[in-house]
Amino acid sequence: MMLDSYIYGNVDRISPEAPVPVVLVEKRENRPGGAANVAMNIQSMGAVPLLVSVAGNDTEGKALVQLLDENNIASAYIINDPDRITTTKTRIISMHNQMLRLDNETLDEVPEAVSDLILLRATEIIETEDPDILIFEDYNKGVLTEKLIREITMLCLQKNIPVAVDPKKKNFFAYQLCTLFKPNLREIQESLHLFIDTNNIETINAAAAALQKKLHHGISLITLSDKGIYIRSNKDILQKPAHVRNVSDVSGAGDTVISIAALCLAAKTSLDTIASLSNIAGGIVCEYPGVVPIDKKRLLDEALELM
Repeated sequence: MMLDSYIYGNVDRISPEAPVPVVLVEKRENRPGGAANVAMNIQSMGAVPLLVSVAGNDTEGKALVQLLDENNIASAYIINDPDRITTTKTRIISMHNQMLRLDNETLDEVPEAVSDLILLRATEIIETEDPDILIFEDYNKGVLTEKLIREITMLCLQKNIPVAVDPKKKNFFAYQLCTLFKPNLREIQESLHLFIDTNNIETINAAAAALQKKLHHGISLITLSDKGIYIRSNKDILQKPAHVRNVSDVSGAGDTVISIAALCLAAKTSLDTIASLSNIAGGIVCEYPGVVPIDKKRLLDEALELM
């Protein structure tokens, strides 16, 4: 999980020190990001998220945990690692435009002792809370290791708990036997070394088939940016077009898509419903500045209109 931080201000001059704008700060704001944003989306839809992650013992980590507490998301399973920096993305905004982003983080894998604690917390939830689904939200930040992914996935399979994955490049092929795998277009092209023409569904089919041969998973859900979304199981193939939007900010859209897809999967809805609702939800959050969770009422209203 990570902290999304925003600094808002106005630019009225160029710095005399360098040819850069001077931003007069007017407001600062923090929002839960990464896996914490997935938890926010899950909660916004009326479900109960149980978040297992790592935060540093720093100001940003404490602010992130406080945000979770303020939003009634349990922080009991968050592991505090005093040797780790809490991933923080700071965006500087002026006149509704992002001028600069500062990333403060470490990408080193967590120590084995911390990884063991993550497994312990995840196992505790699986054994005692009987979750309807498990979501891996992978940001290549060193928290999820291949060993950890494998052990948690096997435990879920033993308990018949579906596993949904939002992958990144490093662990892309570590999610063997997962239930639903949701890469975006760039991720699947880079990982499979394939070119995909989004105007030609046969190239998407070929990529999805190649992915299935490597992962032996159940469902591929591929986001195609302005071309919508593609879903494939061993029985059906569907592609849903994107809806016309006034796009403000695409950050966090993938978090929303995996959240809605996972909830639909847990509710045992059809492939069509998984793809349609995920597609609509991902589009909705792009209309808002910054990272925001989905608004349940707006999603349901648009679903009634568009589906």
